[in-house]
Amino acid sequence: VLCVDVSAQTGMGLEKLEEAIMLQAELLELKANPDRAAEGVVIESKVERGKGSVATLLVQRGTLKQGDIFVIGAESGRVRALLDDRGKTLKNAGPGQPVEILGLNGTPMAGDNCVVVESEARAREIAEYRTRRNRDHEAARGARGSVEQMLSAIAAGEAEELPVVIKTDVHGSLEAIRVALENLGTEQVRVRLLSVGVGALSESDISLAAASNAIVIGFNVRAIPQARDLAKRDGVEIRYHSIIYELIDEVKAAMGGLLSPDTQEDFIGYAEIRQVFGVSKIGKVAGCFVTEGVIKRGCKVRLLRDNVVIHEGALKTLKRFKDEVKDVHEGYECGMGFENYSDIQEGDMIECFELREVARTLD
Repeated sequence: VLCVDVSAQTGMGLEKLEEAIMLQAELLELKANPDRAAEGVVIESKVERGKGSVATLLVQRGTLKQGDIFVIGAESGRVRALLDDRGKTLKNAGPGQPVEILGLNGTPMAGDNCVVVESEARAREIAEYRTRRNRDHEAARGARGSVEQMLSAIAAGEAEELPVVIKTDVHGSLEAIRVALENLGTEQVRVRLLSVGVGALSESDISLAAASNAIVIGFNVRAIPQARDLAKRDGVEIRYHSIIYELIDEVKAAMGGLLSPDTQEDFIGYAEIRQVFGVSKIGKVAGCFVTEGVIKRGCKVRLLRDNVVIHEGALKTLKRFKDEVKDVHEGYECGMGFENYSDIQEGDMIECFELREVARTLD
């Protein structure tokens, strides 16, 4: 791997970098025919105010000229203007030249190939075919996912979904965010991307979010005034971000809120059964001595015989002498009755505990 030390701040090594690139191109015999219909690849795409959809293209073969009709992925158009890296208008762009193209009907994806064609009818035909193919592919993938989701739901309970609507400034950011959010999913909860796209948040994005109770996220973009008014009217909250990690953390926290809480057990006390009494209308009552901690009315209990759990249930009664009490502390005697259980013996131990719910978080 050829390495060159460079500094964008001081300009150090830029000449060496240029020499190294030229040398590498010569050794690899990188050549392209400029006298043919242009072909290239999209490096990035975005929506700019006043310009519409803009694609940054690297011309690989041929020469791209103003007025050429082209197809990029599932989008088509005519070259309205070519701009260089400094925003200067160009009449044509040759092999190896990066340019911004204006005149697209929609925003293509980064990595899409650009091909110049002979007519607008041909360009539309190709674009429509690719749109249909992409739609069918998405539908097939969605159907397959639905069956898999159904089977997993049967096997492991219904998984919660967090619906999200996302708009970003450029396609590269959108792909990075999409992959990161899809990787956040677990068996219990996952992100469902209702709508993703490049450009400002529109009224249709807000309407979709309102209908689906979705989170609306704008990454380096803002909502148009009409969309802001609609969001205010429908009570849809729009979250703006400029750092991907913060966006992911926020979605992660929202997903954590959908997880069913964990139940945590807190030990509170032990009691030893010293005597068993038979009481009419109540059944058997255990005369106990609290050996550790505290016993509380309504707490959960386990009955231990020779350190083996033989029953787990709830405490029905807790008495001191003849009075019902809330709790009995270590060193005191009390009477205890169990709900729907009467097989108790002298010498058995009673373990008392409380259950509390703890909010779960995504790891």
